[in-house]
Amino acid sequence: MTEFAPEILLRLGPLPVTNTLVNTIFVDGVIFAGVWYLQKHIQTIPGVFQNIVEIVTETFYDLTESVAGKNTAKIFPYFMSFFLFILIANWSGLIPGFSSVGFFVGSGSERHLVPFLRSATSDLNLTLGLSLISLVATHALSINTIGLKEYLSRYFSLNPINLFVGLLEIISEITKVISLSFRLFGNILAGEVVLATIASLFAFLFPIPFMLLEVIVGLVQSLIFAMLTMVFMSILMTPHHGGHEAEEVIAK
Repeated sequence: MTEFAPEILLRLGPLPVTNTLVNTIFVDGVIFAGVWYLQKHIQTIPGVFQNIVEIVTETFYDLTESVAGKNTAKIFPYFMSFFLFILIANWSGLIPGFSSVGFFVGSGSERHLVPFLRSATSDLNLTLGLSLISLVATHALSINTIGLKEYLSRYFSLNPINLFVGLLEIISEITKVISLSFRLFGNILAGEVVLATIASLFAFLFPIPFMLLEVIVGLVQSLIFAMLTMVFMSILMTPHHGGHEAEEVIAK
């Protein structure tokens, strides 16, 4: 059964090395390897891998442009980075043998397997970290784009009503971090628990439909996180007096 917290494999001084941290390094390695391969083999007439990358990139760029408009060039790198990292992290947990290779700890009825690798997004520490990065990047881009004075006017005003609305905005920014992190963490952890339970009952064939379902869930959750970040960035990078116009564009 999948543990709620990530399992510690070893300690490097005060730093615990968990199986989700190892998976994070693995995901980073896959991304860097893909970028390196593409850079070394980029051609005027693209091959299969380059074709796939170009199609996906163009599709998501057009999607970002339809929401962010003139701010697309600033927002797209964050959108694509979040999507790729979370997607690979989600799908890496579905690799055969991924969570079944490790070592046993304990004895008797307490004996259980500690896998060397575990999906990084099933660790609340990582999803919370991603949410905080999303929040900090969003507000940094907002200040850089519309200026500090316009940025602060969204939250602070001499008008009591606008000040109250601004306080609600501040609270909503905090809830965004909670919702982003717990949504991703909960869905991926629940999927791992389901797969572990099904695999312990039925070794062959029966788990396949559940694995296919988790492929879809992994894709959807990565899209949700990346697209929400994109929308939040687009809204905050629009001057406060033009906020309603931005929300109308996003609604379309």
